[in-house]
Amino acid sequence: MLGNMFNKKMMEKMQGQIESIKEKLNNISVIGEAENGNVKVVANGNRLLNSIELNDDFYKSASKEQITELILTAANRALEQAERVEKSEMSHAAMGMVPGLGG
Repeated sequence: MLGNMFNKKMMEKMQGQIESIKEKLNNISVIGEAENGNVKVVANGNRLLNSIELNDDFYKSASKEQITELILTAANRALEQAERVEKSEMSHAAMGMVPGLGG
């Protein structure tokens, strides 16, 4: 019975910390770029896209296919960075939650 209460409290603490991390990740921005910065995609640490920016001169001169491909490239780069940030934050939090993981 005591073990179940301890496990429940530990789970509640972990859930609270995960929610806190998710909130923190909402406020972290990462940028994916393509074509030397002519296409930029901004995402947050929770892997949600926030904005897409296209250089005006590039937009006027590029084809629809080029623009589409480069937006996808920049978006994937932003999402890859966001995933690394998320994993880092979760790993850091896990080290503090679970005894023995801190090294």
